[in-house]
Amino acid sequence: MSGIAAPKAPVLFKAGCPDCRARVELSAGALRLAIGGSRRTTFYSFTCPECGSAVRKPAGERIVELLTGGGVRTLRLHSTPLETV
Repeated sequence: MSGIAAPKAPVLFKAGCPDCRARVELSAGALRLAIGGSRRTTFYSFTCPECGSAVRKPAGERIVELLTGGGVRTLRLHSTPLETV
């Protein structure tokens, strides 16, 4: 071995479209992950390559771990406190 690492194959994620029911494989660049303050506000999204629908699905702890580890761009959502009148 020469000590040079072989190039890694790109990570592909499998997902399903609820609109057209297609099972698709998506690269990390095709997905977005939003991490909010609760389960309800933590989700991943993508555009279905088959039908063009915008898809948004909940992301639990394991999904967040897999997507972040695979290089999916992540947005952290911060809530702002409501102003008291």
